[in-house]
Amino acid sequence: MFGKKTAKRPVNSDMDKQRKYEALVRAYHRDLFRYAYWLCKDKSIAEDLVQETCLRAWKSLDSLQDEKAAKSWLITILRRENARRFERKQFDLVDIDDHGNDASVSDDPHHQHQWLQAQIMKLEIDYREPLFLQVIGGFSGDEIADILELNKNTVMTRLFRARNQLKEMLDTEEAERGQHNG
Repeated sequence: MFGKKTAKRPVNSDMDKQRKYEALVRAYHRDLFRYAYWLCKDKSIAEDLVQETCLRAWKSLDSLQDEKAAKSWLITILRRENARRFERKQFDLVDIDDHGNDASVSDDPHHQHQWLQAQIMKLEIDYREPLFLQVIGGFSGDEIADILELNKNTVMTRLFRARNQLKEMLDTEEAERGQHNG
């Protein structure tokens, strides 16, 4: 009894890591897929991106210090996975206008959401991505700055300009509709 040494269980055991990982995946899988799909516009590629993101998250789960930052940490991993996709393979560029993103504004929330996404997609990438992360992802300016690896002031400026550009698009669309109806 006195001669035996009992091994202490590590604080961060494999079971704890597994539970933490499963909780993260359950909590953020939909957000990861939505963002991945927004990035690539292809369901199977988005699923692959999420899968790769989850794999990388599992491998580096111990590096996640603050669980409150888990969502932005995962989105950052996903963004990097998407960038790796382009490093590995060159894709044909598709003009966004070829995809019929001319959904008009209606009272239906689903159509409004589609219209908003279509308008956001018309913005330059420097304005599009922060606005998408804020509007669709629900991230704060600080979180967006971390994800995009930018200064918070830069992010806030881009968000301001993106909103102004969206407002101008809406004003132009309303003016054009008024001319056609008048």
